[in-house]
Order: sequence, then C-alpha cells, then structure tokens
Amino acid sequence: MQPSLLGRISDEGCVSLIGMAGAGKTTLASLLARRLGWASLDTDRLIEATAGASLPSLLERLGLEGFLRLEENVVAGLGVKRCVVATGGSVIYAPRAVARLKACGPLVFLSIDLDTFLARLGDPGQRAFVVPPGMTLPEVFAERQPLYAAAADLTVTSCGVSPEACAAQILEGIAS
Repeated sequence: MQPSLLGRISDEGCVSLIGMAGAGKTTLASLLARRLGWASLDTDRLIEATAGASLPSLLERLGLEGFLRLEENVVAGLGVKRCVVATGGSVIYAPRAVARLKACGPLVFLSIDLDTFLARLGDPGQRAFVVPPGMTLPEVFAERQPLYAAAADLTVTSCGVSPEACAAQILEGIAS
C-alpha cells in the first residue's frame, strides 16, 4: 500500500524534510531512503555541487540575498522522484523552492526546541547558517518556526527520540 501523501504528483513522489539546522534532516533522509528503497538528496550538497564552492564561501561571496536566491533557484529546479530530500534550513525563505518541494510530495517539519537547536548548531559560520542582519540565533529560530509549520504536511519532533523512532513516526504519518 502506497502512503497517501506520496501520491501528490505521481506514485513515485518524494518526501522532503524541513526544519532548523541540527534537526536531523540529513540523518533522517538517509534512514528514510533506506527504509523506502529510495535515494536521498541533501540540497546543501547539491547547491555546493552546482556552484562549485562550499556553503560558507558562497554565503561570504554572494551575501545573504545572493545566497538565498541561489538556494531558491537550485531547489525550485529539482526534478526528482523516489527520493527523500533533506533541505537547508533557510529554504523556508524561498517560496518557489517550497512550492516545488510540495509539488513533489509531502513536506515533513522536523521540530526541535531552542535549547537543542543552540546545542547542535555549533559554529554558525561553519554551517553557513543564514542569519538576517541584526537578528540573534533565538530570533531566527522564533521567526522560522511558524513558517515551517505553515508549509508542513506533517510535523514530527526529532529531539528526545532516536533517529529510528523518528523515522517510524514519519513513515506512519505519511501513510495516514
């Protein structure tokens, strides 16, 4: 039986994971892909491959607006099926990218609390974490939460549970 949320475009849709840095998107994409027998794709790696540079260097070279434009263009151009997509946390600022991901299949918001986010983030510069000018990390966290929630077809808390338990919750959620 094919999970109902997966049939949005075809019977071979995608599942996309959205949420803050440190929510486990990359880890869970690989785990879910193995369980579904699909591929996994990390859009941060795709952006690096497309631009031929690391995310931190792209953010430095292009600036915030240029980086966000690049991310939106790359993700909005995705043409994949049978894939679990791990997105960068800032994809939520890109309406065309979010629309493309939703057209491919369900969006799953991996929710974490502020303390977990801050603990897992580490050095924001090493991750190319997008912080709009004048905002603190807690402010960015607070700004993004309602955006993720509004875009998501399913919300799963990914802190305080094992990746395996979280993957099981996601699979159960997209099957209903």
